[in-house]
Amino acid sequence: MTAPAVDGVADVPVVSLRGVRKNFGDLQVLDGIDLDVHAGEAAFVIGPSGSGKSTMLRCVNSLETYQGGQIWVGDYLVGAERKGDRWVEAAPKVTAARRADIGMVFQRFNLFPMMTALDNVVSGMRMVGGVRKQAAERRGMELLDRVGLSARAGFYPSQLSGGQQQRVAIARAIAANPRLVLFDEPTSALDPELVGEVLDVMRDLTREGMTMMVVTHEIAFALEVADSVYFIDHGVVVESGPPSQVIRDPQHARTREFLTRVRNDPHEEP
Repeated sequence: MTAPAVDGVADVPVVSLRGVRKNFGDLQVLDGIDLDVHAGEAAFVIGPSGSGKSTMLRCVNSLETYQGGQIWVGDYLVGAERKGDRWVEAAPKVTAARRADIGMVFQRFNLFPMMTALDNVVSGMRMVGGVRKQAAERRGMELLDRVGLSARAGFYPSQLSGGQQQRVAIARAIAANPRLVLFDEPTSALDPELVGEVLDVMRDLTREGMTMMVVTHEIAFALEVADSVYFIDHGVVVESGPPSQVIRDPQHARTREFLTRVRNDPHEEP
C-alpha cells in the first residue's frame, strides 16, 4: 500500500481517507468515507447528530480504530507501521508519537482541573515532547497571549469561563506545532455569548494557514472561512465542495433539508 497521489503527482495530502468504514457492533457509523485535506486547508465537516463526524476525527487521531479502507496522514497509514516492505499493526509507542503530532480540540475542553492554564498548555510539551520547563513556559505564555489569555496564565479551569477554557485548549492543541489540528464541535458546549471569542481564535488560525479539520454546526462560520465543506449523513459523504456551493447552492436534497433546518434553529441538528 502506498500513500495516495493527487493528479498523478506526489502532492500527498496531509490527510487522506479512502473508503473508510467504522462500526460499533452492528451499527455502521462510517460507510466508505473519501476525503482529502491538503496543507494549509481548512476542511469543515457538517451534518446531523449521529452521522459519524466526530467518530471520523477520532479515527484520524487513532482514538478509535476503523474496520475498513485506509486513513493516511502524510506518508503513514493510521493504525499501521511499515516493517520492511509491508505494513503491520502499529506499536502503541508509534501510535502515541503520531498522536502527539496532531492537535485535537474537544467539545468539553478536557483540561486538567488541578493545573493552571499555563500548565495545561505546556503539559504535552513537557511530558511528551521533553521540552525543558523554561522553554516550555516561554512558549506557553506566547500561546496564551495569542489567544488573549496571558493575564490568566495562573488561573485554574474552574476560574475560567467556558470560552476561556476552550481558548486554553486551542493553545494546548497547537503548542507542539502539529501538522494538523482537529476541532470536534469546539463551540457546542458554550453559552451563545461565548462562541464568538472561540471562533475569533479559529479565524486567526485559518488566516495563518493552519491545516485543520473542523466538525461544526456553525454554518455561517464555515461559509466564511472554510476552504472545503463536506456534508456527511449516515456515515457517507453526501456532498462536498467549496462552501459557496455546498452551503449556498447545495445540489443534494438531503443537504438542502439539513441546512434549512439548521438555519431555522441553529441549535438543532436533525
